[in-house]
Amino acid sequence: MSDWNMPEGNLMAGKRGIVMGVANQNSIAWGISKQLAAQGAEIAFTYQGEGLERRVRPLVESIGMDFMIPADVTDDESMDAAFAAVKEKWGKIDFLVHSIAFAGKEELMGSMVANTSREGFRRAMDISVYSFIDCSRRASEMMPDGGSIICMTYLGAERVVPSYNVMGVAKAAFEAVSRYVARDLGPQGIRCNVVSAGPIKTTAAKHIPGFDQMESNWDTRAPLGWDSSDPEPAAKAVFGMTLVVNAAQHAFSNMPEISSSLLEGGEKKKIVFMDSPKMSTYLLAWCVGEFDFVQGFTEHGVRVRVALRGE
Repeated sequence: MSDWNMPEGNLMAGKRGIVMGVANQNSIAWGISKQLAAQGAEIAFTYQGEGLERRVRPLVESIGMDFMIPADVTDDESMDAAFAAVKEKWGKIDFLVHSIAFAGKEELMGSMVANTSREGFRRAMDISVYSFIDCSRRASEMMPDGGSIICMTYLGAERVVPSYNVMGVAKAAFEAVSRYVARDLGPQGIRCNVVSAGPIKTTAAKHIPGFDQMESNWDTRAPLGWDSSDPEPAAKAVFGMTLVVNAAQHAFSNMPEISSSLLEGGEKKKIVFMDSPKMSTYLLAWCVGEFDFVQGFTEHGVRVRVALRGE
């Protein structure tokens, strides 16, 4: 895994949540966990089995965490105990990261039609798809103030990827489920976002025949290169954004506004935003319009704005 300086801050200060699916330092869930921790979040990690606990615990402790819970997503009693432990310790949570999927090796070979068994199909759907429904329900019950659910998918849900086979079928079902989760939980202020990170050299990826060729293709086709050993896409940069808008307009971006000043003539104004942390280009966003807004500050000093379209 390539190492990069994790941006530190307080964007997640006071936030608590669960990360499911860290298997080792190459896991996408581990890359997410490091960023959450660097921004001040408290994290509960789940694991399945003593072997996995031995691998993951040193990672968890390396970012100053110690809350680890056994959880088998195929066992209701295990899941009851896991979420009960989180509720007992924290009462409520703000986020859930679901990064769990599985298909047997025999299902990831050659022909999907020839090699998919009834039991293999059932197991892939149970672990990869139903577990997300189950975890979303359990997590939402501990999000009285709203929250965020993050989950992982891959291009094989939309297109045929050689040897991805039943995993692609499961991911297609998974993406459909995520839309229903977003619809059902949205009125409670709970967001559901799906991340498709591209080919990352995780432990699971090693079991997909032809992954090495796929990796080399991405490295040559991506304009800024692609490091498949990094759980965060390699095309990252620090962004400093300045917008020039009509004087009556307001603008919002990923980062807080630093200054706003009228330009000569008074018809335009320049809005300067704080430099972003080092991040992927697809995360850069902004919105410009005739908004009215109110703002306040959290107990940790983070400014919060609520904007509405003006009449």
